[in-house]
Amino acid sequence: MQHTGQARGDTDLIQIVDAALASAVQRSGDHLVCHSGCTQCCHGVFPISQQDAARLRDGLRLLQQQDPQRAGRVRSRVAQSLSRIAPLFPGDLATGILAEDYEDSTLFADEAEDALGENEPCPVLDPTTGTCDLYQHRPIVCRTFGPPMRTSEGDLATCELCYITATTEEIAACELDPSVPAQEEISNRAFKLAHNVHGETIVVLALRD
Repeated sequence: MQHTGQARGDTDLIQIVDAALASAVQRSGDHLVCHSGCTQCCHGVFPISQQDAARLRDGLRLLQQQDPQRAGRVRSRVAQSLSRIAPLFPGDLATGILAEDYEDSTLFADEAEDALGENEPCPVLDPTTGTCDLYQHRPIVCRTFGPPMRTSEGDLATCELCYITATTEEIAACELDPSVPAQEEISNRAFKLAHNVHGETIVVLALRD
Protein backbone atom coordinates (compact mmCIF):
# COMPACT_ATOMS: atom_id res chain seq x y z
CA MET A 1 0.00 0.00 0.00
CA GLN A 2 3.07 2.25 0.10
CA HIS A 3 2.99 4.10 -3.21
CA THR A 4 5.33 6.87 -4.28
CA GLY A 5 4.88 9.75 -6.63
CA GLN A 6 1.69 11.62 -7.40
CA ALA A 7 -0.10 10.22 -10.43
CA ARG A 8 -1.21 12.52 -13.21
CA GLY A 9 -4.81 11.68 -12.37
CA ASP A 10 -4.35 12.96 -8.82
CA THR A 11 -2.70 16.15 -10.05
CA ASP A 12 -5.68 16.75 -12.34
CA LEU A 13 -8.10 16.10 -9.46
CA ILE A 14 -6.32 18.59 -7.21
CA GLN A 15 -6.48 21.25 -9.93
CA ILE A 16 -10.22 20.66 -10.38
CA VAL A 17 -10.93 20.76 -6.64
CA ASP A 18 -8.77 23.81 -5.95
CA ALA A 19 -10.39 25.71 -8.83
CA ALA A 20 -13.86 24.82 -7.53
CA LEU A 21 -12.87 25.94 -4.05
CA ALA A 22 -11.45 29.24 -5.32
CA SER A 23 -14.74 29.95 -7.09
CA ALA A 24 -16.78 29.14 -3.98
CA VAL A 25 -14.54 31.30 -1.82
CA GLN A 26 -14.91 34.25 -4.19
CA ARG A 27 -18.70 33.91 -4.22
CA SER A 28 -18.87 33.50 -0.45
CA GLY A 29 -17.14 36.73 0.48
CA ASP A 30 -17.30 37.48 4.21
CA HIS A 31 -19.66 34.57 4.85
CA LEU A 32 -16.73 32.14 4.66
CA VAL A 33 -14.63 32.80 7.76
CA CYS A 34 -12.12 29.95 7.43
CA HIS A 35 -8.59 31.16 8.15
CA SER A 36 -5.15 29.91 9.12
CA GLY A 37 -5.19 28.90 12.77
CA CYS A 38 -8.87 27.89 12.86
CA THR A 39 -8.63 24.18 13.66
CA GLN A 40 -12.16 23.00 14.44
CA CYS A 41 -12.28 20.90 11.27
CA CYS A 42 -8.84 19.44 12.10
CA HIS A 43 -10.27 17.40 14.96
CA GLY A 44 -12.10 14.13 14.57
CA VAL A 45 -11.37 10.85 12.82
CA PHE A 46 -12.65 10.59 9.24
CA PRO A 47 -12.18 8.23 6.29
CA ILE A 48 -9.87 9.12 3.42
CA SER A 49 -9.30 7.44 0.08
CA GLN A 50 -6.24 5.41 -0.78
CA GLN A 51 -5.31 8.21 -3.17
CA ASP A 52 -5.49 10.72 -0.30
CA ALA A 53 -3.30 8.38 1.76
CA ALA A 54 -0.67 8.11 -0.97
CA ARG A 55 -0.66 11.89 -1.40
CA LEU A 56 -0.11 12.38 2.34
CA ARG A 57 2.80 9.95 2.33
CA ASP A 58 4.32 11.81 -0.61
CA GLY A 59 4.00 15.00 1.41
CA LEU A 60 5.65 13.55 4.48
CA ARG A 61 8.56 12.20 2.44
CA LEU A 62 9.02 15.65 0.89
CA LEU A 63 8.85 17.29 4.30
CA GLN A 64 11.46 14.84 5.58
CA GLN A 65 13.83 16.10 2.87
CA GLN A 66 13.05 19.77 3.41
CA ASP A 67 12.59 19.97 7.18
CA PRO A 68 13.54 16.76 9.04
CA GLN A 69 12.73 18.21 12.46
CA ARG A 70 9.23 19.22 11.44
CA ALA A 71 8.69 15.82 9.81
CA GLY A 72 9.89 14.20 13.02
CA ARG A 73 7.26 16.08 14.99
CA VAL A 74 4.59 14.84 12.59
CA ARG A 75 5.80 11.26 13.04
CA SER A 76 5.78 11.69 16.81
CA ARG A 77 2.18 12.92 16.75
CA VAL A 78 1.25 10.03 14.45
CA ALA A 79 2.69 7.54 16.95
CA GLN A 80 0.87 9.17 19.87
CA SER A 81 -2.43 9.29 17.99
CA LEU A 82 -2.06 5.69 16.85
CA SER A 83 -1.64 4.51 20.43
CA ARG A 84 -5.03 6.05 21.26
CA ILE A 85 -6.86 5.04 18.10
CA ALA A 86 -5.56 1.51 17.45
CA PRO A 87 -7.66 -0.23 20.15
CA LEU A 88 -10.83 1.26 18.65
CA PHE A 89 -10.00 1.03 14.95
CA PRO A 90 -12.92 -0.58 13.08
CA GLY A 91 -11.02 -2.46 10.44
CA ASP A 92 -7.80 -4.29 9.68
CA LEU A 93 -4.90 -2.66 11.55
CA ALA A 94 -2.36 -4.57 9.47
CA THR A 95 -3.56 -3.01 6.22
CA GLY A 96 -5.15 0.12 7.69
CA ILE A 97 -8.34 -0.55 5.71
CA LEU A 98 -11.63 0.40 7.34
CA ALA A 99 -14.41 -2.15 7.64
CA GLU A 100 -17.49 -1.47 5.51
CA ASP A 101 -19.59 -0.83 8.63
CA TYR A 102 -17.04 1.48 10.27
CA GLU A 103 -19.64 4.23 10.76
CA ASP A 104 -21.33 2.09 13.43
CA SER A 105 -18.16 1.89 15.51
CA THR A 106 -17.30 3.75 18.71
CA LEU A 107 -14.50 5.64 17.00
CA PHE A 108 -16.88 7.18 14.45
CA ALA A 109 -19.85 7.71 16.78
CA ASP A 110 -20.69 11.35 16.07
CA GLU A 111 -23.54 11.36 18.57
CA ALA A 112 -21.04 11.22 21.44
CA GLU A 113 -19.24 14.56 21.34
CA ASP A 114 -16.89 13.55 24.14
CA ALA A 115 -15.81 10.40 22.27
CA LEU A 116 -12.20 10.04 21.20
CA GLY A 117 -13.06 10.13 17.52
CA GLU A 118 -14.72 13.53 17.82
CA ASN A 119 -11.86 15.19 19.66
CA GLU A 120 -8.77 13.45 18.31
CA PRO A 121 -6.55 16.07 16.61
CA CYS A 122 -5.25 15.24 13.17
CA PRO A 123 -1.59 14.23 13.60
CA VAL A 124 -0.68 16.53 10.70
CA LEU A 125 -1.99 19.54 12.66
CA ASP A 126 0.77 21.58 14.31
CA PRO A 127 -0.75 22.34 17.74
CA THR A 128 1.49 25.37 18.22
CA THR A 129 0.75 27.22 14.99
CA GLY A 130 -2.68 25.75 14.29
CA THR A 131 -1.66 25.00 10.72
CA CYS A 132 -1.38 21.84 8.62
CA ASP A 133 2.17 20.53 8.18
CA LEU A 134 1.15 18.75 4.96
CA TYR A 135 -1.22 21.41 3.66
CA GLN A 136 -0.34 21.06 -0.02
CA HIS A 137 -0.89 17.30 0.24
CA ARG A 138 -4.05 17.30 2.38
CA PRO A 139 -7.03 15.02 1.62
CA ILE A 140 -9.85 16.16 -0.66
CA VAL A 141 -12.31 16.40 2.24
CA CYS A 142 -9.98 18.90 3.91
CA ARG A 143 -9.76 20.93 0.71
CA THR A 144 -13.52 21.16 0.26
CA PHE A 145 -14.70 21.63 3.85
CA GLY A 146 -16.26 25.01 4.58
CA PRO A 147 -18.24 26.15 1.51
CA PRO A 148 -21.79 24.81 0.99
CA MET A 149 -21.67 21.27 -0.35
CA ARG A 150 -24.41 18.73 -1.08
CA THR A 151 -24.85 15.85 1.33
CA SER A 152 -25.96 12.40 0.19
CA GLU A 153 -29.50 13.48 1.20
CA GLY A 154 -29.32 16.48 -1.11
CA ASP A 155 -29.06 19.13 1.59
CA LEU A 156 -26.46 21.90 1.58
CA ALA A 157 -24.02 21.51 4.46
CA THR A 158 -21.50 24.13 5.59
CA CYS A 159 -18.99 24.63 8.37
CA GLU A 160 -21.00 25.62 11.43
CA LEU A 161 -18.77 28.68 11.91
CA CYS A 162 -19.52 30.04 8.44
CA TYR A 163 -22.58 31.54 6.70
CA ILE A 164 -24.15 32.35 10.07
CA THR A 165 -25.89 35.47 8.77
CA ALA A 166 -26.40 34.24 5.19
CA THR A 167 -29.87 33.61 3.79
CA THR A 168 -30.81 30.28 2.24
CA GLU A 169 -30.51 31.88 -1.19
CA GLU A 170 -27.06 33.31 -0.41
CA ILE A 171 -25.84 29.93 0.79
CA ALA A 172 -27.11 28.24 -2.35
CA ALA A 173 -25.31 30.83 -4.49
CA CYS A 174 -22.00 29.86 -2.86
CA GLU A 175 -22.32 26.11 -3.42
CA LEU A 176 -19.16 24.23 -4.29
CA ASP A 177 -19.27 22.76 -7.79
CA PRO A 178 -21.63 19.76 -7.31
CA SER A 179 -19.69 17.73 -9.86
CA VAL A 180 -16.64 17.52 -7.57
CA PRO A 181 -17.69 14.35 -5.65
CA ALA A 182 -18.30 12.45 -8.89
CA GLN A 183 -14.96 13.56 -10.32
CA GLU A 184 -13.24 12.56 -7.09
CA GLU A 185 -14.88 9.11 -7.26
CA ILE A 186 -13.73 8.59 -10.84
CA SER A 187 -10.17 9.57 -9.92
CA ASN A 188 -10.16 7.35 -6.83
CA ARG A 189 -11.49 4.41 -8.81
CA ALA A 190 -8.72 4.81 -11.39
CA PHE A 191 -6.12 4.99 -8.62
CA LYS A 192 -7.38 1.80 -7.00
CA LEU A 193 -7.26 -0.06 -10.28
CA ALA A 194 -3.79 1.23 -11.12
CA HIS A 195 -2.35 0.29 -7.71
CA ASN A 196 -4.48 -2.76 -6.92
CA VAL A 197 -5.79 -1.36 -3.63
CA HIS A 198 -9.25 -1.09 -2.15
CA GLY A 199 -11.22 0.44 0.68
CA GLU A 200 -10.59 3.54 2.76
CA THR A 201 -8.29 4.35 5.65
CA ILE A 202 -7.61 7.20 8.09
CA VAL A 203 -4.82 9.78 8.26
CA VAL A 204 -2.92 8.27 11.18
CA LEU A 205 -2.76 4.82 9.56
CA ALA A 206 -1.76 6.30 6.21
CA LEU A 207 1.27 7.93 7.85
CA ARG A 208 2.39 5.36 10.41
CA ASP A 209 5.94 4.01 10.10
